[in-house]
Amino acid sequence: MLLTNFLKRHSPRQLLTLIAEEYPGAFTKGWPGIEGMALRWLLLKLTAARVGGFSYVYRGVTLTHTYGLSIGKGFHVNTGVHIDARGGIFVGDDVMIGPNTVLVSSDHMITVEPEHTRVAGGHSKRPLHIGNHVWIGANCFLRGGLQVGDHSVIAGGSVVVHDVPPRSVVGGNPARLIRTLAAE
Repeated sequence: MLLTNFLKRHSPRQLLTLIAEEYPGAFTKGWPGIEGMALRWLLLKLTAARVGGFSYVYRGVTLTHTYGLSIGKGFHVNTGVHIDARGGIFVGDDVMIGPNTVLVSSDHMITVEPEHTRVAGGHSKRPLHIGNHVWIGANCFLRGGLQVGDHSVIAGGSVVVHDVPPRSVVGGNPARLIRTLAAE
């Protein structure tokens, strides 16, 4: 029953992407050096919805549901990052993501019944949009349903639960505006 439901929710391309993320992805995830970075980029190029140019995907990055991932050129993603693009993640040009950051674009559905609360088997998909020239520091969390404006900085350790205006520096838990950056 669970397998049947899983297969019904995914297209053949999505299923192939998930398999590629599991098997070749496990092989390339820890591959060292420039060869490993090239292999991870090739796998991303094969599985992602769009890749605008070479992407610097460092060792230890976990990418899942990349059929929903669209990235521009000059994408840098550091060690320990987890990206789940099930609900769609759209990344602009020249975006850097620091180590151990988590980007998710879906939430579990929760049902409340008279006797108990439970997590249902499905997901509520919520796209995440990250603009151009954005720097996301280490150990951040960004949830789906957000927009991060162009030329913004998210300070390390931030939990972003609201939209980030363009040219903003935000930080904290929950992330709040620290300052606005001057236009060039």
